[in-house]
Amino acid sequence: MEECTPDEVARLLPLVSSQRREQALRYSHTFGRYCCLKSWLMLRELMDKEHWTMGDFAYNDHGKPYLAGGLCFSISHSKAGIAVAVSDRAVGIDIEHIRHADDELIARTMNEEEARAIRELGIRELADRAFTRLWTRKEAVVKAEGVGIRSFEQLQTLLQQDEWHLESVETDNYIYSIAYK
Repeated sequence: MEECTPDEVARLLPLVSSQRREQALRYSHTFGRYCCLKSWLMLRELMDKEHWTMGDFAYNDHGKPYLAGGLCFSISHSKAGIAVAVSDRAVGIDIEHIRHADDELIARTMNEEEARAIRELGIRELADRAFTRLWTRKEAVVKAEGVGIRSFEQLQTLLQQDEWHLESVETDNYIYSIAYK
């Protein structure tokens, strides 16, 4: 994200709603402000492409934002990646830079079958990709459900449900996953 500078943040601020501008300015660092603004502009571009009306945010009981009028969306960012999804039904998206997961993190976030599959890969790079893919899938489901991560136990059983369609894509050392009904 070479364009992630204070000057670029200042350029983007007038292009978003006052609500989004206030939200962006709550971030204390340039990266957070930039991602908040850029992801909103990406969302607006998707909305325009589908001829949907962009409104203000509303929030469910757990704090998940949605667009006034009922359209659902999900935003995620990680290092140099931003992902945005919008739908007329529940949707969640997560993007992560492929990262190493130590045994403790694997044990806390994966069930026994998932943890065994990751460890059996043996080669660290393959195991890191497998962990990140599973993590983004879990995060996408939690975002689609709109309830947030409540516990590590919740994460361990999350993908055993069949109610969500899940897709994952790997590109440029990032994996993003989307969950939708």
